[in-house]
Amino acid sequence: MITREEAFTLLKEHNSEASLINHALESEAVLRGLARRLGKDEELWGVTGLLHDLDYAVTKEEHARHGLDTVKLLEGRLPDEALNAIRRHAAEMNGAEAPETDFDFALRCGETVTGMVHAGALVRPTKIDGMQPKSLKKKMKDKAFAASVNRDCIRECDRIGLELGEFLQIAIDSITAIAPEVGLAAD
Repeated sequence: MITREEAFTLLKEHNSEASLINHALESEAVLRGLARRLGKDEELWGVTGLLHDLDYAVTKEEHARHGLDTVKLLEGRLPDEALNAIRRHAAEMNGAEAPETDFDFALRCGETVTGMVHAGALVRPTKIDGMQPKSLKKKMKDKAFAASVNRDCIRECDRIGLELGEFLQIAIDSITAIAPEVGLAAD
């Protein structure tokens, strides 16, 4: 399996935009947090979160390829369960089979929630410091806030046995741990 260091180098080779790098780091953090909570392989889930959008810079205009190009790049470097999760995280766009496993659903809801957490932190004076799940739940009801974030996908956390509040707390805690790296630490 690809190491975390190799994965991060690969990520930077394929994505130069800071926002994409931040999303990948936040996704990695959330997936690691979910793996810890669910008793799964933290390294595998984390590296998969880090690399899930590896192809985004070249597929953002061709959604039907998103995830599929990443799988081609990573074949033989990640196990099939990780490649399936990457393929399925964008199933609505790329025509892949629907998500089935805990890993599939964790990647879908875990990478999606990063947009809500990041946007929520940017409008707070203390950024992510002190953020609570209840404030994110309130923001989720406002369809104009972080409008591109798929709330239904976030709610798929129930498919991995987590209530929304607990899931949001895991996401907040996970991203808080890397807040200085992704520009979300209080000044």
